[in-house]
Amino acid sequence: MRSRAFRRPGNPLARSPRVPGVLSTRPPRRGRRSFVTWAVVITAATLLLGTSAPGSADESGWWVPTARPAPDSSIDVIGAPFTGTDAEGQVRGFVDAHNHLMSNEAFGGRLLCGKPFSEHGIADALKDCPEHYPDGSLALFDFLTNGGDGRHDPDGWPTFKDWPAHDSKTHQQNYYAWIERAWRGGQRVLVNHLVTNQVICSLYFFKDRSCDEMTSLRLQARKTYEMQDYIDQMYGGPGRGWFRIVTDSGQAREVIRQGKLAVVLGVETSEPFGCKQILDIPQCTKDDIDRGLDELYGLGVRSMFLCHKFDNALCGVRFDSGTTGTAVNAGQFLSTGTFWMTEKCTGPQQDNPITIGAIPGLEKLLPPGVRLPSYPAEARCNIRGLTALGEYALRGMMERKMLVEIDHMSVKATGRTLDILESVSYPGAISSHSWMDLNWTERVYGLGGFIAQYMHGAGRFIADAYRTKALRDAYGVGYGFGTDMNGFGNWPGPRGADTPNPVRYPYRSADGGAVLDRQTTGERTWDINIDGAAHYGLVPDWVEEIRVLGGQGVVDDLLRGAESYLGTWAASEGHAPGANLAAGSSASASSTLWSPFTTFAARRAVDGNPTTRWASWWSDDQWLRLDLGSPHLIRRVTLNWGPSYAKAYRVEVSTDGNVWRTVSSTSAGDGGLDTVTFAATSARHVRVHCQKRGTLLGYSLNEVGVYGT
Repeated sequence: MRSRAFRRPGNPLARSPRVPGVLSTRPPRRGRRSFVTWAVVITAATLLLGTSAPGSADESGWWVPTARPAPDSSIDVIGAPFTGTDAEGQVRGFVDAHNHLMSNEAFGGRLLCGKPFSEHGIADALKDCPEHYPDGSLALFDFLTNGGDGRHDPDGWPTFKDWPAHDSKTHQQNYYAWIERAWRGGQRVLVNHLVTNQVICSLYFFKDRSCDEMTSLRLQARKTYEMQDYIDQMYGGPGRGWFRIVTDSGQAREVIRQGKLAVVLGVETSEPFGCKQILDIPQCTKDDIDRGLDELYGLGVRSMFLCHKFDNALCGVRFDSGTTGTAVNAGQFLSTGTFWMTEKCTGPQQDNPITIGAIPGLEKLLPPGVRLPSYPAEARCNIRGLTALGEYALRGMMERKMLVEIDHMSVKATGRTLDILESVSYPGAISSHSWMDLNWTERVYGLGGFIAQYMHGAGRFIADAYRTKALRDAYGVGYGFGTDMNGFGNWPGPRGADTPNPVRYPYRSADGGAVLDRQTTGERTWDINIDGAAHYGLVPDWVEEIRVLGGQGVVDDLLRGAESYLGTWAASEGHAPGANLAAGSSASASSTLWSPFTTFAARRAVDGNPTTRWASWWSDDQWLRLDLGSPHLIRRVTLNWGPSYAKAYRVEVSTDGNVWRTVSSTSAGDGGLDTVTFAATSARHVRVHCQKRGTLLGYSLNEVGVYGT
C-alpha cells in the first residue's frame, strides 16, 4: 500500500521542485513568481542546456519519481543524470568515500537530531530532538562541540532558521532529497559508514536505546536498506530508485552505468566485535573477530576501520588535537583504563599533536585523583600499533576481499598494515577523509589503493589536492572527497555575499549535463556563498566553488574518482596472494645461534610458522640461503624479521648457487615486515645477505617468502 505521504503528479497540493532562476545571480524571493518570470527562466534554462530539456517541474524522465512525498524538499536541478561509460568502458562521477547517513540512530539515538527519511514525511524527518525545545538550552553536545551556550531555534521544517548549518554538528545534514541533489549533480559513489561509540553513548544524558556498538551497527545497516526501499517506493517498486546498495564492484559499475548512485556500506566504530581493551588486556578473541567479520559481511559491509578514536584490542589510533583530543583522551581512559601514550617517531610520518584544551567539568567524569596527562612536543607517535589480534582481523578482512580503512590508525599501526598488504600485494587500502599522514601517499598508490580528502573549504581542498597531484598523475588515478557529514566534524563556511569570485547561480554541473540553482527546502533557500556547506545538497555547489577558485583540473580528478575507487575494489576482489615458492624449501645459513631450549636452524624461516625463526650468531656479515629446487620466475621476496634485524642487507639470486646477482639492497632497514620487489628474473637460489646489524644481537628471520607475482 502506498504511504499517504506520497503523491502522484497532478496533485495541486503537491509542491514540485523549483525551476532554476537562470538569469538571476541573486537569491530568489520566497514569493510567487509571475508568469513572465517563469517563462524567462524556462527559456534561459533551455538555452544553457543546449537542448529542449523541460524545466524541473515538467521533467518526466526516469530520474523523476512518480510519487514524491508531499510536502517535500526541492531538488532544484534540471537535466538528465549522465549514464553509461566512456569509450574505454570507464565510469565517471564523484566519490564520497566517507559519510554517515544513519548516525542519528547511533550514540543512544538522541545525539544527532533529525532523520535522513521518514515514512511520515519531511516534517517528522527534519525536526529537532525533544530536549532541544524550546530554545536549545539542553543541547549539551551542541555546547561542547560548537561553543556558546548551545541555544538555537529548534524548528527544522519548514523554517530552518538555525539548522542545518555548516557549523551545527548535531543536526541532520543527510536528508534523502539533499543526497538526491548531489547525485543529480554528478556523484556516483557514496560510502555510508555505520558509526557509534559506546562511551559517548554512556556519558550522554539523553538516549532511548542500548549503547552496545554491534546492536547499533545492525540497526543502521537495516535503516539504510529501508531508505533504499523508501526511495524505490517513489519510483514504482523494488529496484526502481536511484539509491542502490551494492556489495561488489560489478554491481556498482552496473548501477553507475545506469546513471544511479552506488551506495557502499562501511564501518567506523571504536570497539568492533567488542574488541576493546582494559589495561591493555584484550576483551575479544579470534573467534569473536571471525564471527563479527562474518556478520558484518553478511549485512553487506565491504569497507572497515579496525580502530577509531580509542586504542582498542586491534590497533592504536592517530590522535585528535585541541579540545576534541582532550575529550577523546578522557573517553579513552574511561573505556580502557589508560590514556594515550606517546614516543618519538622513527620516520617522517607523525601522529597528530596532542594539545590540551580546557573543557570545564571534564575531569569530574574521571575517577578521583586522575588527571589528564601532558605530552612532550617531540613525542608525536602513539606507542601502540597493530596488535596480534589486529593483524588477525586484517588478514580476515583480506580473506573476505574487504577494503581496509587506514585513516585513524596510528603511524605505527598504519606502517605495519601497509607492510602486510604489500607482502601479499593486496591493493585494498583506503584513506577516506584526510586522517592519514600524507607521507604514506605513494605507498597507498603503489599498492593500487584509493585516497579521498576531507571536505575542507574549497581553498584548502585545492591546495591539498595539488600537493599530491604529481603522484596521482604518475599512477593514473582519480581523487575523492570524504564529507563526513553527520560525523561531528567541521564543514566549509561561507566566503560571503560580496566575495569577488562567487559561485554564480544557476550553474552547470561538473559533467555539463545538468543545471543547478540555489537549493530550497521549506521556507529556506541556501546559497554556498552565504551559508557554506550546510547540508548534503550543497555538495555540488561546493564542487562548483572548487572549479571557480581552482580551475577544472581538480574537478576532472574528482570526476575520475568513481573509476579509481571501483578499480581498487575490483582488484581487491580478484586478489590472489600467489604460491610461496620458499615454503618448505631447502635452507642453509652462515651460522646458527645455539640454545639448549629450542633450535634456530635455517629451516625455521621457511616452515610456515611465524612464531619460529632462524637466528644467526652475534656478528655482521651473515646470510640465509634458500634452494627452491628448480628455476622459477620470481618478482617478490618478503622478509618477516624477528627481534634482531639487519640495518643493511642485500637480496641476491642465482641460477647455479655459485654466481650471485643482487636484485635489491638497503642500508636503512628497520625490522618488521619488508617486501622487496624487482624486475622478474629466473632463479633457483635466493640469498638474504645481512651486512650490518640493527641491534647488538645477530640477525633473525621469522619467515621468508618468495613469489612469482
